[in-house]
Amino acid sequence: MARYSTSIDKKWQKKWEETKIYDFNPNNPGEKLYVLEMFSYPSGSKLHAGHWFNYGPVDSWARMKRMQGFNVFQPMGFDAFGLPAENYAIKTGIHPKDSTLKNIETMEAQLKAMGAMFNWENEVITCLPEYYKWTQWVFLKLYEKGLAYRKKAPVNWCPSCNTVLANEQVVDEACERCGTTVTKKDLTQWFLKITDYADELLEKLDDLDWPEKTKAMQRHWIGKSTGSEVTFKVADKDLSFNVFTTRVDTLYGVTYVVLAPENPLVDEITTEEYKEAVEAYKEAAKKQSEIERQSLTREKTGVFTGSYAINPVNGKQVPIWVGDYVLATYGTGAVMAVPAHDERDYAFATKFNLPIEKVIDGGTKELFTEDGILVNSGEFNGLTSAEAREAIVAKLEKMNLGRKKVNYRLRDWLVSRQRYWGAPIPIVHCEKCGTVPVPEDQLPVELPYDVEFTPDGKSPLAKCDSFMHTTCPKCGGDALRDPDTLDTFVCSSWYYLRYADNKNSEKAFDPDIINKMLPVDKYVGGPEHACMHLLYARFVTKALRDMGYLNFDEPFLSLTHQGLILGPDGQKMSKSKGNTISPDDYISQYGSDVFRLYLMFGFAYEEGGAWSDDGIKSIARFVDRAERLLDNAIEAIKAGGSKTTIDKAEKELNYWRHNTIKGVTEDANKLQFNTAIARIMEFTNALSKYLAIENKNTNFLKETVEDYIKVLAPFAPHFCEEMWNTLNPSEDDKNYSVFNTKWPAFDPSALVKDEVEIAIQVNGKIKNKIMIAADLSEEEIKTAALEDSSIKTIIEGKTIVKVIVIKGRLVNIVVK
Repeated sequence: MARYSTSIDKKWQKKWEETKIYDFNPNNPGEKLYVLEMFSYPSGSKLHAGHWFNYGPVDSWARMKRMQGFNVFQPMGFDAFGLPAENYAIKTGIHPKDSTLKNIETMEAQLKAMGAMFNWENEVITCLPEYYKWTQWVFLKLYEKGLAYRKKAPVNWCPSCNTVLANEQVVDEACERCGTTVTKKDLTQWFLKITDYADELLEKLDDLDWPEKTKAMQRHWIGKSTGSEVTFKVADKDLSFNVFTTRVDTLYGVTYVVLAPENPLVDEITTEEYKEAVEAYKEAAKKQSEIERQSLTREKTGVFTGSYAINPVNGKQVPIWVGDYVLATYGTGAVMAVPAHDERDYAFATKFNLPIEKVIDGGTKELFTEDGILVNSGEFNGLTSAEAREAIVAKLEKMNLGRKKVNYRLRDWLVSRQRYWGAPIPIVHCEKCGTVPVPEDQLPVELPYDVEFTPDGKSPLAKCDSFMHTTCPKCGGDALRDPDTLDTFVCSSWYYLRYADNKNSEKAFDPDIINKMLPVDKYVGGPEHACMHLLYARFVTKALRDMGYLNFDEPFLSLTHQGLILGPDGQKMSKSKGNTISPDDYISQYGSDVFRLYLMFGFAYEEGGAWSDDGIKSIARFVDRAERLLDNAIEAIKAGGSKTTIDKAEKELNYWRHNTIKGVTEDANKLQFNTAIARIMEFTNALSKYLAIENKNTNFLKETVEDYIKVLAPFAPHFCEEMWNTLNPSEDDKNYSVFNTKWPAFDPSALVKDEVEIAIQVNGKIKNKIMIAADLSEEEIKTAALEDSSIKTIIEGKTIVKVIVIKGRLVNIVVK
């Protein structure tokens, strides 16, 4: 046969496409297996090694599952809206739609060159109206359910991207995408009420086959804490505010309260005497990041408002301060300060000479932050902290000044974006009717083409009169469209549903189809979306379930994060560092299967590592060797006429055959591809050794070679398809493929060896290796070792202290 190359890749890709071998039919035999890799962003660059590392190995796993009898559904598409594509368009001057669709065309060709089993007939592209029509429908359904709302709020603003960001898109006070420090702006924006599902999002994590680190990140982000909400009235004013605390047992020790600078109450309670100082402080706080403001080591700052609050349990008046260590985005934007029992409050009180009153017995310690016995707390003296938390909140409830409360770190999902390249928000604003949803029969609200999309801090659509001016669906009068577009994460929050019914023009999806096809059985992608896409998709799934469109709770039952492929220098790949790896160059030189095999053998799948040209060259040599070996084996098989008895050589090869089948099945099922391929290499060595003998059993050899090709096939699909058809030529367009054969099962009896090799040590040093019967007793093994002629010579004249036998491995003879 011809040496493996890209011509073999193209030959079989063409055949697979012509025979539609991988087209999904829900009526095919076998249990449904929905395999999904996170789809890619066509932002201007081609597929890189990271894409390949996500898609190629998972396709290999899916191929094995297909051979095991599963009915595999593995769709592919493009997350085509959003900032990466828009910024590329701004940089090049090419319209986002034109550049995006061109990039998709390029990436489709690259993905097809991978030779994966992608169900292209189910492709989705989020920037096409036939998709985002239904993204808008999802938004409207959330709106109807009361889960989408619009409000004015301080929001995260990226001055580089010129758009607001959801909390989840801010990492260490910087834009998750570009790294620019995020500021705050007061804007009217659209939010989705993900907080309504906080408890379920938390509780259902336990049922998921997800990495524990990812589940821990979601638990932390949701941030559930159980405590109490206490109402403080403002002295001499008809005003009050609430604080959330997990330590209501320390309520008698409150000596002041602190409001966040952004808290709207600050302006209402600040007296004339302190107005100038408070305004200056508020302006200074705007320039500080939330991380800086919350740092335990940073010196505490604050200003007095001139007003006082009334402690609800003892009636004492305590001063109201403004302090930037309190955040408007957490809790109620107000805290009760108990400096004797909280480190931050203690530092603040010490600096500003505020009272410190002990209410938990901590001995001689001025600062005691643990639970204990209450003192100086009136009727609650002598209670433990746990008892007091119950008793004090009960008293507050009777006074209508407090209650038990669960608080969350999670905030509602901010989905408005002041950018062009996204799905328009399907809302109309009418002076007469107010906020009016666009009727479903008027969807999609199409994104206009002729728009000046260079960002200037305002929504580009607001400058497009032909788009903005419309008719109110309620009254028929003049109205304006909402000028913002939806966060691209809204597009990806439901795409896994559309794949299964992607050509439906009447509905986003048919519930009957979706409920049979979903949830996704295996989902694979990077860990960076743990608290974004993965959280949003869970929320949308649950919301659609509650609206009656789905009958399942979670979108992704099993989740795997692939590792990161680094540049040859061990650094993260980037064009600026000049360390990027282009798959196309290597594929043209070595072929798709060599590239795929190297990614799986060279790296632990969930860890990744640094690229090595030497590594891929080594894999290319392995494929060359496998090809020569199979050519020789097939030639021997076709020659025929050999013996039919099974002897020692056959038993040895049969051991490695079934050991490999067992090991590859187990390892690949856990996505441990590197060890699976290592086992195939061992099988290769055993097959090579067998082929070197003169008198071969060709019937046995054919069975063995078939199993060899089958276990290698998921990892080198083109190469193995070629070898399979060389061994078993077929003109049948239905049954020609190795991937339509059954995955081999291992025979446990073949793994029981008649003989095993053991090492013989003298005082811990190996002196010889011998073959012994596998079923010998410990005493018989000991005798065999001591009777070995070379060992006899070594221990002659010496006293044997003891003999240690480890069955199947070694004998250690200790002498003096």
